[in-house]
Amino acid sequence: MKARLLIAEDDANIRLGLVATLESDGYHVTAAGDGAQALKLYPQGKFDLVILDVMMPRQSGYDVCRELRKQGATVPILFLTAKGEEVDKVVGLKLGADDYVLKPFGVHELLARVEALLRRARQSAVPAAGAELPPVFRLGAAEIDRRKFTATLGGRSADLTARELKLAEALAAHPGEVLTRDMLLNSVWGVDYFGTTRTLDQHIAQLRKKIEKTPDEPKTIVTVHGVGYRYDA
Repeated sequence: MKARLLIAEDDANIRLGLVATLESDGYHVTAAGDGAQALKLYPQGKFDLVILDVMMPRQSGYDVCRELRKQGATVPILFLTAKGEEVDKVVGLKLGADDYVLKPFGVHELLARVEALLRRARQSAVPAAGAELPPVFRLGAAEIDRRKFTATLGGRSADLTARELKLAEALAAHPGEVLTRDMLLNSVWGVDYFGTTRTLDQHIAQLRKKIEKTPDEPKTIVTVHGVGYRYDA
């Protein structure tokens, strides 16, 4: 059974093209003309993937992503954006986005990224490397609550995204070991990840801000240059 996709794109021509492309590949597609309509449609269907244009009237793709994650939705989210600046990607990652496609994009690239995200979502049902960890565990000086998706450091709590929590679990399960970037990508994003290691580095940077006393001089998640990262307990 093919996956159900929700698309939010305010440009009618692009929206119709997306629907035609994805339906021709066998997906069941529901389309919205803006972010507000997407939020109304989301509870009506059991969607496997959400595709959001970043710049939309009424509510942007960022707004929709933020609201879905606030509601506890773990559905993969793919952003469509004409913006390539790193700051925009960081904002999206912090809100819980899973991947980006830059406009203009090719049909094959879009389909490959959609399939990769769906495969990773299916693999998330498989126990991760940190499955043996307790509901609350320590990562350096921080306390990680897997049930609440929070990191508490010095009495202050910060919310964790799903990716940040998985990274924390993977590192905590292998103290003192050097985990290569490929190992972490496979563990957290899945073996079919379609993207660059820069995404991992950005997530690590965000996680450090929540669990390190001095994020710019990390002592807990240490970079092993040219290789990956090591958790120093």
